[in-house]
Amino acid sequence: MKINTIRKTAFTAVFLLTTGFFQKSIAQQKFEKSTFYNVMATGDIDAVENELSIIQNASTAHKEGYEGALIVKKAGLVKGVKTRLDLFKAGCKKLEAAILADSTNTEFHFLRLAIQEHAPGIVKYHSDIKKDKAIIQKNYNNLSPTVQHAILDYCKKSKVLHAEDL
Repeated sequence: MKINTIRKTAFTAVFLLTTGFFQKSIAQQKFEKSTFYNVMATGDIDAVENELSIIQNASTAHKEGYEGALIVKKAGLVKGVKTRLDLFKAGCKKLEAAILADSTNTEFHFLRLAIQEHAPGIVKYHSDIKKDKAIIQKNYNNLSPTVQHAILDYCKKSKVLHAEDL
């Protein structure tokens, strides 16, 4: 009986130590926009999950907008229509809340434009594309080089936003 107790205690200790280690390593990673945009450009669910964890543990201002965009990205990578729709709605809700809280945040308008351009017609999430494009065009030069680069990369595959528009 004592051997089983010792094994359980040892297993619990190892489990708690490794769980704490992984949580600490995620918490130690800091939010970087270049990594965020690389994750948004890929179709890797593990990278999306990792970046979501980083953002949720970060003290980044307006992180709700980034989190919302990643949740929408995740919606496109998971299986199951209901799961996809629920994630899409939740992500859009967070992004819209971030835009409502700071309507001058050009970066969030860019994220919304990219989402709306690729959103399926059935979700009826396309109404702000022209408005977002105009905001991006007006404020592009004031954005950080990282965000400018992400926008230019996006322009290569966009039917709405083109590099010559900027």
